[in-house]
Amino acid sequence: MPCSNVDVVCRYRLVPTSDQEVRLLEHCAHARFVWNLACEQHAHWRPGRAAAPGYNEQCRQLTAARAEFEWLRTGSVTVQQQALRDFAQAMRNFFTGTHGRPSWRKAGRNEGFRQVAVRPDHIRRLNRRHGQVWVPKVGWVRFRWSRGMPPGFKSYRVCRDRSGRWHIAFAAVPDPISAPGNGQTVGVDRGVAVSAALSTGELLRVPGLTHSEHEQLRRLHRRFARSKRGSNRRRRVKGSIARLRARETDRRTNWVEKVSTDLARRFDVIRVENLAVRSMTRSAKGTADQPGRHVRQKAGLNRGILASGWGKLVNRLEHKASGRIEKVRAAYTSQQCSTCGHTAPDNRKSQADFRCVACGFSCHADVNAARNIAAGRAVTARGALQPSGGAVNREPQLAASVP
Repeated sequence: MPCSNVDVVCRYRLVPTSDQEVRLLEHCAHARFVWNLACEQHAHWRPGRAAAPGYNEQCRQLTAARAEFEWLRTGSVTVQQQALRDFAQAMRNFFTGTHGRPSWRKAGRNEGFRQVAVRPDHIRRLNRRHGQVWVPKVGWVRFRWSRGMPPGFKSYRVCRDRSGRWHIAFAAVPDPISAPGNGQTVGVDRGVAVSAALSTGELLRVPGLTHSEHEQLRRLHRRFARSKRGSNRRRRVKGSIARLRARETDRRTNWVEKVSTDLARRFDVIRVENLAVRSMTRSAKGTADQPGRHVRQKAGLNRGILASGWGKLVNRLEHKASGRIEKVRAAYTSQQCSTCGHTAPDNRKSQADFRCVACGFSCHADVNAARNIAAGRAVTARGALQPSGGAVNREPQLAASVP
């Protein structure tokens, strides 16, 4: 949810009892039901029809629905109204072009709700490891006190992931990490084999699943394919797959947080490639009339890019080192020699080996690209060096005719 004033969440593991989990799932179902109704109202709109109802009109409709249906009335009105407010904000983001159109939420996949107007007395600390939070119509729910509370929080979001774990996230606006003032600049080259290569020569890799965990995941996928739809066996296997995927996501998130904090503390300026990750990871299937080529290879590359956390790393750097991130044009950075500036496809011998055919300089290919990024230079299609401010050369122009 990036914006001009970025809200960063501090997440904690929620530990509800069995009865509390039932009530929390009811809140999630009510918030999802209200969201999907609002989504259906806006999806029904067509040019020439009356405008879809806004937030105020939807709140009046919610009041009428709560008076008519007891199962909806038993839920929290603040949770349901907040779902409408979140949908209204999502539509504003869609119309401004910063986000996509809000889509339907599905049970088991989109389980969560948000609570606002949270006061400090709604949080209690029980001991060194546990605390309590007040949830409307649920009561005091325990959570693991794994870090200090963020100052100035006024809302929280409760969610349940596909592996069945509950979390509570408090939204706050943290101060960015101050620059060290040493005048140093670092370039970050993102890749698949090496998740992030620094111009200092460091090679960083996201700690994904181990070899045994990959084998276990492969066996679970085969077992899932053989199980019958709707069976308890299929549900148990699906939960096991979700737990492994959640473990992989947690490791990637932890790696991104540590690397971004380390870079923000060590360097004054951080330069990265200007990559459109969302466009780069689109499917290559194409259409029925024009099917794509090398679809399986492209799908594997997409999984590698997403598993390396390219977009999340830059987003967290922009949050923590605000105003100190510079994006450099990515063209030919892997073919340009960081020593003499010679650019040629033959310079890169393999994925990891770089050897300049002009001066003989050799090093790791990703480190060489990171050094080009740190220099703030890109290469034009004609092979000329381009400074960070833009190209200084121009295409040939016709001479002006003399009257």
